[in-house]
Amino acid sequence: MKKFILPLMLLLFVGSLFAVESDPSEVVGYVKYDILAGNNMLAIPMETDFEWASELGDHLGVTSVSIWNNQNQAFDAANYIELFTSWDGDFAIDSGSVLMINATESGAFFSLGGIPSDPTYTIVAGNNTVMIPLSRSDIDMASVLGDEIGASVVSTWNNVSQAFDAANYIELFTSWDGDFATSIGDPLMINANEAGVFQDALGRTINTKATKK
Repeated sequence: MKKFILPLMLLLFVGSLFAVESDPSEVVGYVKYDILAGNNMLAIPMETDFEWASELGDHLGVTSVSIWNNQNQAFDAANYIELFTSWDGDFAIDSGSVLMINATESGAFFSLGGIPSDPTYTIVAGNNTVMIPLSRSDIDMASVLGDEIGASVVSTWNNVSQAFDAANYIELFTSWDGDFATSIGDPLMINANEAGVFQDALGRTINTKATKK
């Protein structure tokens, strides 16, 4: 996964060449997520024009886009129903959303745009999904995130094995087992011991999930 934040102009080759220009004071960039056939976790770190899971699903050509529901402790899914050529269970997405998609073939997703306000994630006791904000390059290991949030498990989705790889805090040894490197834009699953928040230093927020009527 490659992550860049570039000033003035961004050039990407994704099938064909295209450019994004900005005012001299504006910073734009992209975060790339590699996708394999099967389930994949990604986030939307940059400002986005996608408002609904279905829009992202159509863009990627996938049949399912899911978001973690902290209260139910399960994924809520928007599924493409081919018979009706429409999406069932569609939901709103925004910058900072952490998503699971199901792809039929390999590819890549580029979150491309301006740098938004960093998200605030409401944490519940139990499993939660978070993205490492663009301003938090200091969170370079799973253990750093776990210690900050007060989580006992920090997991990353492994596209190849189609399972979570977990770093676990071993209280007996006051250390982490299976610790792994992290970087900005990483979508992660954490298991928190108690409710709280995870945010940037300015405490800025993102929109909460909504369901399309």
